[in-house]
Parts: sequence; C-alpha cells; structure tokens
Amino acid sequence: MEHEINQVLNHKHLGNGSIILFHNDAKYTPQALDTIIKGLKEKGFEIVPISELIIRENYEMDHEGRQKIKSSES
Repeated sequence: MEHEINQVLNHKHLGNGSIILFHNDAKYTPQALDTIIKGLKEKGFEIVPISELIIRENYEMDHEGRQKIKSSES
C-alpha cells in the first residue's frame, strides 16, 4: 500500500491538471485512497471533476499531454 501512495504523491509528472487513474480492481486502492487524497490536498492540489479540467476550444497539448490554452502568438 505504501508503494501505491508514494507512486501517486511523488510522481515526477504530478502537477496542475493531472488526471490520476485508479483501476477499480486494484488491490490496495480502497485502503490507500484516503491517504492519497489527504496528501494531494497537503501539496496544494484540489480534487475536481474531470469536466473542470477539459478545455474544449482554442487549446494545444504540451509534450506531457496536458492541455494549454493557445496563446495569441500560436
């Protein structure tokens, strides 16, 4: 369980707009989820519905697959 917690909270790509996927048949997810959520909040992240993360118009993708609003210079 500690491995799953550390893998999420210390992932090198964790950042604003990250989408964290948990498989519903993962062995330790139910026990680790509360700790992961608390850890994310302690790092300053906010848990939001995915619909709040998706930019529907005038966006581009960066090298990590994150959406960014297109700048007027693009």
